[in-house]
Amino acid sequence: MCRVAGAPPRILPPLALMLLAALQQAPIKATCEDLSCKTGFPEDVHSAVVSRSVHGGQPLLNVRFRSCDGNKKIHFGSSEPEDFRVGEDGVVYAERSFQLSAGPTEFVVSAQDKETQQEWQMRVKLTPEPAFTGASEKDQRKIEEIIFPWQQYKHSSSLKRQKRDWVIPPINLPENSKGPFPQELVRIRSDRDKSLSLRYSATGPGADQPPTGIFIINPISGQLSVTKPLDREQIASFHLRAHAVDVNGNQVENPIDIVINVIDMNDNRPEFLHQVWNWTVPEGSKPGTYVMTVTAIDADDPNTQNGMLRYRILSQAPSSPSPNMFTINNETGDIITVAAGLDREKVQQYTLIIQATDMEGNPTYGLSNTATAVITVTDVNDNPPEFTAMTFYGEVPENRVDVIVANLTVTDKDQPHTPAWNALYRMTGGDPTGRFTILTDPNSNDGLVTVVKPIDFETNRMFVLTVAAENQVPLTKGIQHPPQSTATVSITVIDVNESPYFVPNPKLVRQEEGLMAGSMLTTFTAQDPDRYMQQTSLRYSKLSDPANWLKIDPVNGQITTTAVLDRESIYVQNNMYNATFLASDNGIPPMSGTGTLQIYLLDINDNAPQVHPKEATTCETLQPNAINITAVDPDIDPNAGPFAFELPDTPASIKRNWTIVRISGDHAQLSLRIRFLEAGIYDVPIVITDSGNPHASSTSLLKVKVCQCDLNGDCTDVDRIVGAGLGTGAIIAILLCIIILLILVLMFVVWMKRRDKERQAKQLLIDPEDDVRDNILKYDEEGGGEEDQDYDLSQLQQPDTLEPDAIKPVGIRRLDERPILAEPQYPVRSAAPHPGDIGDFINEIQLTVCSRCWSRGSPAASGERCNGAGCPSAAHRGPWWSR
Repeated sequence: MCRVAGAPPRILPPLALMLLAALQQAPIKATCEDLSCKTGFPEDVHSAVVSRSVHGGQPLLNVRFRSCDGNKKIHFGSSEPEDFRVGEDGVVYAERSFQLSAGPTEFVVSAQDKETQQEWQMRVKLTPEPAFTGASEKDQRKIEEIIFPWQQYKHSSSLKRQKRDWVIPPINLPENSKGPFPQELVRIRSDRDKSLSLRYSATGPGADQPPTGIFIINPISGQLSVTKPLDREQIASFHLRAHAVDVNGNQVENPIDIVINVIDMNDNRPEFLHQVWNWTVPEGSKPGTYVMTVTAIDADDPNTQNGMLRYRILSQAPSSPSPNMFTINNETGDIITVAAGLDREKVQQYTLIIQATDMEGNPTYGLSNTATAVITVTDVNDNPPEFTAMTFYGEVPENRVDVIVANLTVTDKDQPHTPAWNALYRMTGGDPTGRFTILTDPNSNDGLVTVVKPIDFETNRMFVLTVAAENQVPLTKGIQHPPQSTATVSITVIDVNESPYFVPNPKLVRQEEGLMAGSMLTTFTAQDPDRYMQQTSLRYSKLSDPANWLKIDPVNGQITTTAVLDRESIYVQNNMYNATFLASDNGIPPMSGTGTLQIYLLDINDNAPQVHPKEATTCETLQPNAINITAVDPDIDPNAGPFAFELPDTPASIKRNWTIVRISGDHAQLSLRIRFLEAGIYDVPIVITDSGNPHASSTSLLKVKVCQCDLNGDCTDVDRIVGAGLGTGAIIAILLCIIILLILVLMFVVWMKRRDKERQAKQLLIDPEDDVRDNILKYDEEGGGEEDQDYDLSQLQQPDTLEPDAIKPVGIRRLDERPILAEPQYPVRSAAPHPGDIGDFINEIQLTVCSRCWSRGSPAASGERCNGAGCPSAAHRGPWWSR
């Protein structure tokens, strides 16, 4: 392979050479190859000229790759994939927007066979185009002619030399052109148009792809024109491809790439990212302190003067302490302090008017815009707190706590409610026992002197405190002020009437129980802490005495007993009896104090032991079911157990029938001595003696229930024995139950009788033919014989139940009363009063008994037999017995 460089090709016309020279493009390189085909890139280094401003997705150039085998599948790659991407057709695109540096930008394009994994590489060098120099209008109207490189195809087995493709330099076209349109740009021509009739066309964005119609080409002459003004801010460059085909549509030339760069014009003003910029700077900052950065952007090409911005400060408000407190870097927009004297207490905020101008700040040709920068001066601790007075005063009653006695006020010029303003107070002297503390009021920043421990007027009448105030954060370095302020606080203690107090409290007294009433127990007195008040002596009274055993002398506090002290009382807990007494003074206002007297009662042997339980059950035969008993003594050791158990000598039947055995200090067993004892309830006296000195003993009755037992030793007649041994209360309860039951039975009988009488009254209304009983005739006679005269039935009448028809209101009758109807078929009975319910009941009984008597035997004999029962003789039986 041979390579010729530095000379333009023969086929380029002189007009093209002149344009290339005017644009200062790199010389076009040409190489020649051997006649043999070799797969790979045709050159090791590929150079191209592109615009300085590269936009994402912009096509930059087309790399050539020769494949001797047309079936190879080639994959292109880039060594800088974040900046450049190579398409499958060999077109290199910009992956992002960036600015090319002044020198060449290089990267490597690789091609890899997907089947064999064989790889080829080529280095690409991108050179930024020179700045637009503004050629004369005459030169701009000159139309460049681009000729397709010719190519000889092999028509036989012999190989021919093939010319290499040309790299066409970009076409630069100013934006916002005023026309006229269409405006001719370049002419595309193939040197084969002499022998063939060719058709030219252009493809790509701006031609047949959106935005379409911007560029058009004359299919006959190959003239490429632009149809309207271009806007670089919308599309900075166009990548077109020119094609040459014959009349049959067959390609006669390889497509060539045409890059059209839109040259920027200064048609956009700078725009600030924010119209108002807010930032802060600490007060007292030194000159040269960075404050903030303002940024403006210009849609024009930043690589040209059209997009090169310069910043400056137009005004500063306020202008104190200097009109030039800040300066700005005209290229970066960094604002820094330029003078000292920033003081928040004097000026809290500055407002700057910032101007950005393109054309590198040229005030004549550049476009400009403004924004506002608001700089707030932040506070630092450059002012310590200062007390408003050298001495503060306060007073506090003695024995009071959590009381604010003084307010300490300070002033601080720093910003309120910040660590540089918040004050902290501490005491530096005058309070060795720590009776005071100083809290800070978060709203007013005052110091609140508070009492935390009681103060005794008799000990301290006045305090003089030394306090200091400082901020939460230390003062800024270099501040010529003391870091803290000091003051004194004079506090006066006010004497008040205090409560008397007993000494000691509580007071413990040890005393044997059994102390008789009227005995002097102890003296319990109190003291008055008020030594500087004119008061009389204290008065004593009893406040609490649960058992009412004590009394206290109101003058000297001497305590005497009013009853016998008993350790076994329910008011004594754990041998201790507590009583509370009150001591009062006559101050203004009167005060009182309480004291507790604790009496520890020592036990004496004043209680005899008793048997427990009081009742027990055993079998009537001698069986191993002895009765376990326990001795109970309210006293404590040594006046309690161990206990001695024995049976008395009298009556003699006790020891003859029973025996007792001690099994421990507190327990014993009682059992039968004889083989059989008849079932019943027995009172067994048991003598129990404690171990006190002297001894105390008692005879306790144990009620033993002796019963019949089964094989398991369980009682089978407990109910009978329990009934036999019922007490008086149980018997009275049983009698009451029997009486109530009898009353209920009597009430039931009366109710049944009344019900039967009502039923009989209703039966009289039944048709006589339907009544299966004998007809009852009514007669006017009363009684049935001499025997009737012994019964005065008038005494059994119930006047309350009699309701003569004569006194009843018309139309008012009982529901169960027989209606008043005429009874012509029956004799009218006598109107004499008849017996009431009880008389009827007796007559019914007599009728029943006599009827039975007369039904037996002969009438004469029966009459004699029944007369004794009060029945009439046969001769006197009349209709009355028909009932």
